[in-house]
Amino acid sequence: MTISAPKMTIKRHLPWPLQALLWAIVLGGGGALAVWAYELGRNNLPGIQSDAGEQLSTLSGQVKKLSAENERLQTASNASQNELKIAQAAQAQLASQVKNLEAENNRQKEDLAFFDSLLPTNLGAPGITIQRFKAELAGPSQVRYRVLVMQGGGGTQQFAGNLQLSITIWQAGKSAIINFPESNSTDLARYRLAFKYYQRVEGVLNLPEGATIKAVAVRILDRGQVRAQQSVDL
Repeated sequence: MTISAPKMTIKRHLPWPLQALLWAIVLGGGGALAVWAYELGRNNLPGIQSDAGEQLSTLSGQVKKLSAENERLQTASNASQNELKIAQAAQAQLASQVKNLEAENNRQKEDLAFFDSLLPTNLGAPGITIQRFKAELAGPSQVRYRVLVMQGGGGTQQFAGNLQLSITIWQAGKSAIINFPESNSTDLARYRLAFKYYQRVEGVLNLPEGATIKAVAVRILDRGQVRAQQSVDL
């Protein structure tokens, strides 16, 4: 009888200091290999990096130029708008001044004609006369009037009376007459006359909405009696 001896496998273990050293060598070699690959790649791409840098610099310069040009145009636009507003305001002011000068010129012409009539050769017969009377539409339902009343003949007595205006209108298919001042008016003072040689009266009359103005008449009253009158059609 033969008895076989059991097989035994003998494993050789390296001491742990040697194992640590071996892993350090492997890791160090791998790191060196990675660094070498990175440097090799970077050294092989200098042209690409240089071109990209130049393009970026060029684009950055163009952006700065465009921003500066946009700012310049915006400033010029704001200045132009301000100049336009100033010009429009000046034009409106000049138009208003021209209108005022025209009105003043017309007033002076009327005054000149009136004072010419006061010359000794043009005094005329004593009494109250309406030297000038003008009526015109000031709006859809408004009438502007101007009256110049004169006492002729070199009269030295103070005249005291009243002004009365009558407006003929067409409304609701029929004709009507509205007198100013009205019986219940609160501004009777504006229609009173008190002068020795002459007096000018002017104002604006408001009429019912929708009324069509046909004619305007003016009368000078002395204690209820008509001393002078005129009328104009519109």
